[in-house]
This record gives sequence, structure tokens and C-alpha cells, in this order.
Amino acid sequence: MTKWRKSSYSGGGGDGGQDCIEVAALNGLVGVRDSKAPDAGHLNLSAGGFAELIARVKRDELDL
Repeated sequence: MTKWRKSSYSGGGGDGGQDCIEVAALNGLVGVRDSKAPDAGHLNLSAGGFAELIARVKRDELDL
């Protein structure tokens, strides 16, 4: 069974921690899904792709 993990930063603040993602190790890839809709599917990223995504989010380079 896949173990999905939610950020320790989710769960606080005014939104009640509702806006977050979950990640899981999936056969050498990193799975990413919306915690509000876990049955809607997920993205598979390489470890490098996931690291780049996180770096770009931290640099505020994405239109989210």
C-alpha cells in the first residue's frame, strides 16, 4: 500500500490546512496529489523533477 505524506506545514492557519499536496515514493518516482481529491489521480515526477518543482515554488516562479 502506498504511504502518502502531507507537509507538516499543512494543518494550521486560517484555511484549516485544506490547501496542500501529498507526496509518496512510487517505484523510483515521486507521486504528487491534491489532498482534497486523493482519488482524482496524481502526477509522477523523477526525484530531480520534484526537486526542481520545489525550487521553483520557493522562488515564486510558477503561476499557481
